[in-house]
Amino acid sequence: MLVQRTLFAPPNDLEPAELYATTERGVAVAERGRVTVAPHALVSTNTYFGRFPASYWQRWTPVGRVRVEARAHGTGRVRLMASDTAGDARPVDGVRVSGAVAEPIGLHATLNRFTDGGALWLEADTEAAELTVGDVRWEVNDRARERPAAVVICTYNRADDCVATLTTLAADVECMAGLDTVYVVDQGSDPVSSRTGFDAVKQALGGKLRYLRQPNLGGAGGFTRGLYEATSGAAENWPYLVLMDDDIALEPDTVPRMIAFAARTEHPAIVGGQMLQQLHPHRLHVSAERADLPHLRAGRPVPGAVHDADLTSTSLDTRVNAEYNAWWSCLIPPDIVREIGYPLPLFFQWDDIEYGLRARAAGYPTVTLPGAGVWHADFAWKDWDDWPRYFSLRNALIVSAVHSDFNVRQATKFLLAEFGRYLVSMRYGLARTLLMAVEDFLRGPQILADGGAQAAAAVRKARAHHPETVVHPAHGAPDLPVSYPAPTPSMPRLVLLKRAAWQMLGVARGQATIAAKHNHWWHVSLFDTAVVTDPSQEGVRFRHRNPALLRDLAWRGVRVLSEFSRRAPRVGRLYRAAMPELTSRRNWARLFGADSRAHL
Repeated sequence: MLVQRTLFAPPNDLEPAELYATTERGVAVAERGRVTVAPHALVSTNTYFGRFPASYWQRWTPVGRVRVEARAHGTGRVRLMASDTAGDARPVDGVRVSGAVAEPIGLHATLNRFTDGGALWLEADTEAAELTVGDVRWEVNDRARERPAAVVICTYNRADDCVATLTTLAADVECMAGLDTVYVVDQGSDPVSSRTGFDAVKQALGGKLRYLRQPNLGGAGGFTRGLYEATSGAAENWPYLVLMDDDIALEPDTVPRMIAFAARTEHPAIVGGQMLQQLHPHRLHVSAERADLPHLRAGRPVPGAVHDADLTSTSLDTRVNAEYNAWWSCLIPPDIVREIGYPLPLFFQWDDIEYGLRARAAGYPTVTLPGAGVWHADFAWKDWDDWPRYFSLRNALIVSAVHSDFNVRQATKFLLAEFGRYLVSMRYGLARTLLMAVEDFLRGPQILADGGAQAAAAVRKARAHHPETVVHPAHGAPDLPVSYPAPTPSMPRLVLLKRAAWQMLGVARGQATIAAKHNHWWHVSLFDTAVVTDPSQEGVRFRHRNPALLRDLAWRGVRVLSEFSRRAPRVGRLYRAAMPELTSRRNWARLFGADSRAHL
């Protein structure tokens, strides 16, 4: 029956209370499970975690009504409010209590006016007396597809973060009551089990923890190990699988919200949680995502979605349809695993995108559910100039080859432009990283034979030869003049060619210090030496013009990208043909070194 709780305060001190409940008038005291409203005050849960996503329930489930149960103490009014796609509010139901002592109250709403958007929430207001409202539960009567449920956490050398996530999960008794198993797949050299808090959280999980160690097979291998273990028995016992990262800050109610929704969709669907930014915890990364396969880009907002939004001033009223959901928190129903198989062994990046696109092609949508969210490291504070860029590019090419018409001409133009920008901005290691990604894509499906471990080691080794890939402490940087960029060029291709010619001829302005927000290729390429702040703000990178290396990489790039434009269509067909074997239980059993009996 329970599909969501209204919680009035976050589980930890670092998350914003404004995402749970707001005091619109007067004074109120919010606790996790209840709120006390002083006389002449008004409290609203028209907030990110306080809303019920009515539009998504009407669109994707046959549920026709929702009931809100709560307990009231004191005197006042509780109203059930609704919005439409424009965000306009309207009352739906209400109840008054007078001198109540733990009095049960109930409110009802019909889910019949929310097709394009809208949500439900509560308001509690008082006149001359105090009112406490707590134990708020949103319930439906419609039958669910009953299944056990499990959480899968993949972790790699983030032992403290993983213990913190497990501790938050274990502390929520009602959330844990709906879970049968918590898988932790530890692939690191600094094991989670080494932490002093591990034994305590293991005990708190009450025998539900399954802690697995294995060699590093990346996120794809870690999450797939959980899927593999959970689907090893009879198919009727396969659970709903909630995948989540180790380093998130978790709102535990996200887990039962996703499970309850997935259990009631008209047809099986992937149900994803949204990403809130860890460093700016009131901001939402994006409300729903798509992949731009021709330009090898992920994380694009779908039409109508909001991006980098302040959730204290933005309501997610318009319903939007996702193409996929990243695995920072994402539920995969067992029906989908049974039909389309396991993830591709891509090691890192694009594995979640590929799986969502494959499910979509098989008729299984992805629903990114508002109000189901976790806090995750801000992407804007990460630099592309790092070894994961290899996997981002290589895997984007593989996914584009498998799940699109694979416009090789467009992909070649994109890669050439990226390569040129890397070279002129003196990011030679990043240019080499791009070429390695393209070369390994052209090797065909055999590059995935080991799950990616060798490729990760090779790209790190190659990048170590390029000093600009290293982040240095800011206090050791030379004191160079600070330079500010001109506006974005109106003819970027022409400017790129001109900058390349200047680099070859040694035409430059000398040296400069450049802030991370001004780290544009057309600006950095003006200098012989640039001290550039890393987006993480943890230090700086030193870039030095090297004409000889630029020429060598440029010639290698011409050869590699010419070969790509010629061979990519045939290689793409090889990847498509290899998909059934690459995503099979047998292949993953080989990678895990486990029992190879198939259950799909």
